[in-house]
Amino acid sequence: MAGLAAAFGSGAMTNSIEEIEFTDVILATGTNTTENHPVLSSRIKRAVRQNNAKLIVIDPREIGLVKYATIWLRQKPGTDVVVLNGLMNVIIAEEIFAKEYVESRTEGFEALKKAVSSYTPEYVEKISGVPAEDLKTAARLYATANKASLLYAMGLTQHINGTDNVKSCANLAMLCGMVGIEGGGVNPLRGQNNVQGACDMGALPNVFPAYQAVANDEARAKFEKFWNVPLQGKPGKTIMEMMDSAEKGEIKAIYVMGENPMMSDPDITHVEACLRNLDLLIVQDIFMSETAAIADVVLPSACFAEKDGTFTNTDRRVQRIRKAVNAPGQAKADWEIIADLSTKMGYSMNYNSAKEIMSEINAVTPSYAGITYDRIEKEGIQWPCPNTDHPGTRFLHSGHFSRGLGLFHAVEYVPAAEQTDDEYPLILSTGRVLYHYHTGTMTRLSKGSEERCPESLVEINPFDAKNLGIEDGDTVKVTTRRGSLEAKSKITKRSDVGMIFMNFHFHEAAVNLLTNPVLDPIGKIPEYKVCAVRVEKA
Repeated sequence: MAGLAAAFGSGAMTNSIEEIEFTDVILATGTNTTENHPVLSSRIKRAVRQNNAKLIVIDPREIGLVKYATIWLRQKPGTDVVVLNGLMNVIIAEEIFAKEYVESRTEGFEALKKAVSSYTPEYVEKISGVPAEDLKTAARLYATANKASLLYAMGLTQHINGTDNVKSCANLAMLCGMVGIEGGGVNPLRGQNNVQGACDMGALPNVFPAYQAVANDEARAKFEKFWNVPLQGKPGKTIMEMMDSAEKGEIKAIYVMGENPMMSDPDITHVEACLRNLDLLIVQDIFMSETAAIADVVLPSACFAEKDGTFTNTDRRVQRIRKAVNAPGQAKADWEIIADLSTKMGYSMNYNSAKEIMSEINAVTPSYAGITYDRIEKEGIQWPCPNTDHPGTRFLHSGHFSRGLGLFHAVEYVPAAEQTDDEYPLILSTGRVLYHYHTGTMTRLSKGSEERCPESLVEINPFDAKNLGIEDGDTVKVTTRRGSLEAKSKITKRSDVGMIFMNFHFHEAAVNLLTNPVLDPIGKIPEYKVCAVRVEKA
C-alpha cells in the first residue's frame, strides 16, 4: 500500500473537478454520482451531452448515470477486482496499453501482466456476470482514449477487498498512461464535506498533518519540537478497532465529533453495546444525533455558517468559509471547544482566531505551506502548494510520481466475506438517496427533504418480489445474521435479480443493524456493500 499511497496522494483526486467536463472518456465505478455528488455529476452530464465524451459505468445498480452511459457493465456485488483485472487482461492481450509510459514511468508490470492473465473475458463473465463482449468494448474505449478520467467512490472502498479495488483502479489508469495528464487520473469522490481536509490535517490514526507518519522518527521530532510536547510513535486505532477495544474495556472514553456511529457503523447492536461499556462518551455536534442521545456529555458546536475557517474539497482545493451568523445558545466553533478542553487538561492552546491556526498549518504542513488566508480570500488553491509564489497544483504526478516510479500491484480476486445460502439467499447493498445526507442528522430536519423522501424503502427486483409474494408498498422484514428490521418495499429493476438495496438515513429502519462489520485488512473499512439477507412479507 505504501507505493500506492505515495503515487496517489492518500485518497485525494489526482485531477480537478473541472477537467472531468473536458476529457474524452469517463469511467465511473462504485459511484452513484447523481445522488451522492449531484453538483459534480452535472460536469459528467455536460461532458457527455455537450462535449461528446464517452461514459463507462460499472455498477450493480441501474443508477442515474446509466442513461448517459456509452456502455454499462453490471457486475455482481463484490466482483470489482474481477472486472478491473478483466479490462486489463483485454488491454494487454490486444497490446493497446501505453507501452512507452509503462516502460519509462512504472515498475512491476510483469507481475501485473501475470496476475491478470487468467482474467479472460469469459472467466470474468462467469464470475461477475458482465458479458465478455461488453468487457472488451469498455476496455478498448478506455485504453484508446487520448485522455480518460477514472472516478470512484465508496461503492468501491466499502468491501473487504476495498484496498485491492483501489489498487486495481490505479493499475488500470497507469497501464493506459492516464495518470499525470490533464483530464485523466484516478479520482476518488469524497463521501462528506471536508473529509479531505480532515485527513490532510492528520485526522487518521497513523499520520500527522500532510500524511507524515507518526512512526517516522524525523517527522515525530519535528512536531515534538513545534508543539513542545512528547508524542507517541505508535499508530492509533480506526473507528471499528476503537469499538472492539471499548467492548473489551481497553478504551475507557471516546470523544465523537460530527460523527454518528449509532447510525453509520455496521452491526449497530454491537456498536451500542461497545459505547455503553465506556466510562465516558462525549459527543460534539450541531444537533442531537442518535449517538448524542446516549452520551454522558454533549458539547454543542457551531455549524459551517457560524464560524470561520477553511474546507478542503475532493479535488484538494482549500477554500475559505466565513461566519455569517452567530451560533445559538452556548455553541462554539469546534476549534474553540478543543482548545478550551486542551487548556483545562494541561496543554495550553492559546489561539485567538481560525486564521492563527491556519498560520500554524502553513508552518507544519508542507503541502499547505503557500495556502494563506490572504491568498484564498476570493478563490481556493489546490495543494500541494509549497510556497506563497506557487499557484497550486491542478493535477498530480506530471512528469513523475512522488515515489519516483508508479508501482503496479498484482491483485487477485477475494470473494465477499459473506456469501448467499439457502437461509440468506439475497445480497444487500447500502447507500444514499438524493434527498438525504448520510445519517439524516441534518436533512431529516428539513421539511422539503422529508416530503420528498419520508421513509426508507427496500428496493427489490420484480423477479424476486414475485417469487417472494411481495407487492410494491408491502411492509417486508429483512433479516441477516445480525438482526432484522421492517420497511416498505419498492419493486424496481434498479436493483438486479438476487440483490436488494437500502439507504441508511432513517433510524426507524436502521440498515446498519444488518450490515457486516468485517473489515478490509488494510484500509479497515467495513463491508457495507455486500451481506447476505433474507426478505419476507411482514
